[in-house]
Order: sequence, then C-alpha cells, then structure tokens
Amino acid sequence: MTDKVLGVLGGMGPLASAQFMARLTLLTPAERDQDHIPAVLWSDPRIPDRGAALIGQGPDPLPWLVRGIDGLKAAGCGAIVIPCNTAHGWYDPLAKAAGMPILHIVDAAAADLRRIGVPQGRIGLMGTAATLAMKLYQNRLAAAGWEIIVPEPAQMDRLVMPSIAAVKANRVAEAFIPLAEVVNSLASRGATAVVLGCTEIPIAIQSGPAEALRVPVVDTIDALARAAIHWVRPGAIA
Repeated sequence: MTDKVLGVLGGMGPLASAQFMARLTLLTPAERDQDHIPAVLWSDPRIPDRGAALIGQGPDPLPWLVRGIDGLKAAGCGAIVIPCNTAHGWYDPLAKAAGMPILHIVDAAAADLRRIGVPQGRIGLMGTAATLAMKLYQNRLAAAGWEIIVPEPAQMDRLVMPSIAAVKANRVAEAFIPLAEVVNSLASRGATAVVLGCTEIPIAIQSGPAEALRVPVVDTIDALARAAIHWVRPGAIA
C-alpha cells in the first residue's frame, strides 16, 4: 500500500484519459485492490482546444488547466500526469501553479524508447499538427541523442489529423489503417521506432494487428503510466 496519490489532469480527450486510467491499472504490479495506485482523475472536456489556442485561433486553455490543477491539489495529490501531449505546451506555467512534480510525457517517452532498446538513432514521431509545430518532442529528444523525422505535410492532412478526429468521435477502428500507413512510411525513411506523440493515436493503433507495423511504437499513454508507477514505486517493473 502507498500514501502517494496520483493526479490525472484529463479530458483532453476523455477517451485518452479513460485509457490512461485503464493502462495505469493494468501495468501496475498488483495482487489485490490495495496494491494499486490511488489516483484522482480530473476529466474536463470543456477545456478549450489546445491546438487552436497554440495557433491563435481559440481561447486560452490555461485558466481551465490551472483549475484542474487546483482541484487535484485540493484532493491531496502528490504528483500529476497530463495524458495529452499538446497540453504540455503550457507545462512551465502548470508546473509553477502545481507546486508539485508534473511528470513530463516526453521524458516518459524517452524512457520507453530506452526500455525497448532504442537508446539513440533515427526515430519517427507522430502527433497533432500543433504538437509537431511547437517541437515539443523534437527539441527534447534531439537533446537526448535521437534524430527525429515526422510525417510529410500531405500525410498529416490526409491521414493523421482525420484519424485523430475519428478517435475523438469514438470511431476508433477506422483510424488504424491510415495511421499504420504513416508508421510504415516513417519506417521506410529509416525510423527504427515511432513515438505516438498524441494520446489518441495509440488507441487507434491498438485496435489493429501489431504485425501490420514494420517497427516498434512507443505508446505515450503507456509510457506515462509507467512513469507514474515509477514515481510511486521506484523499483517496480511495469
């Protein structure tokens, strides 16, 4: 049993938050209820669109995000995860508002790359147009020694963004084939693994056969769940 309580700032989107909670539970080494990690999920789908805000075409989500942080603080959480990649564009002000650790999703992805045996080299990166444009992953992973390649603009418009929208609309199965095409395209350009840097993308990828993918993928929902488990139990293997 543990006294550590994890806060989950979610709702971006709701399915990704629910998937995070499921994966946190399934990846936790446990024999009984009491072995699991106490967690509080703040799932507020009213948070304004992060991608639109980053390009100046929508309201600022920061006040809504801080409201969620305050709720998790009031609930007694000792660390926070955000199962939304684009929301990490506001990581610094959120970390300041939290006054507690916010486990960074890119750092979790980097740890997962090492876990699967890809400590350096060329990797692919998929995500929303906004996440790729702000270089959330590119800058942080390049500094750690990886070379990052991303989908072509036409692939983003035709395959990636419509697939993300399909998952948000609960049409998960139809998103697998186009996203698998992008994974394999990145592999053909030399990627030895692909980071799924949008928490909707892993949901779609898991809906299809793993053997359809030419390289391993890093599921950032799972990576963040493993980081949370490590925060609670530093010696645990998830």
